[in-house]
Amino acid sequence: MVSFVSFVLIPMLIKICGITRVDDAEAAVREGAHALGFVFWPESPRFIDPYRARAIAARLPPFVATVGVFVNQALDYVNGVASLVRLSAVQLHGDESVSYAVSLNRPIVKAIGFEASAVGRLDEWPRRVRLLLDAHDPARRGGTGRTVDWNAAARAAAVRPVMLAGGLTPENVAEAVARVQPFGIDVSSGVEASPGIKDHERLKALFKVLHGNHYAARS
Repeated sequence: MVSFVSFVLIPMLIKICGITRVDDAEAAVREGAHALGFVFWPESPRFIDPYRARAIAARLPPFVATVGVFVNQALDYVNGVASLVRLSAVQLHGDESVSYAVSLNRPIVKAIGFEASAVGRLDEWPRRVRLLLDAHDPARRGGTGRTVDWNAAARAAAVRPVMLAGGLTPENVAEAVARVQPFGIDVSSGVEASPGIKDHERLKALFKVLHGNHYAARS
């Protein structure tokens, strides 16, 4: 199994989230995605049944990481889905505690509903937990299309490795990466035709910008 954490060794990790169709997964990988995200929270418009996600994941190259997104769901359920789909990592988008996160049996990414005031609280999470900065939304829990405060995110990225999410698009991703210098980015709504349905032309546009930007992330 590919370790999600190992991807921090490359210039910048690129994750495309909200995958619900095999052709979208294959298009993202073809363009250069290092990781794909599957949302297992039933209230999300990007929800995917675990068995369908397993079928998609089985068709991916071995070097592509698979990440399951969960929101305040039972520990046994999260571990069960992770085992079924053979997830590389688990991404938590709810109000999960540190003790909950570290009890999971996969590498962990914790999404933080990020505001400038949150910079000082990031150290509450141990370094083994990778942090993802996303727009704060207690109802939708991601995929909102709203950006975070990139200046505050840059201050967070100077302290510890972070992933950047929140409203990233082909039009703004170069500026976001240059300003924040994250170790990775997580893109969902910015490359969609509708929730859970990827726009392959926007995927191409995103990666064209990123390749042209030479993945200008923090070394």
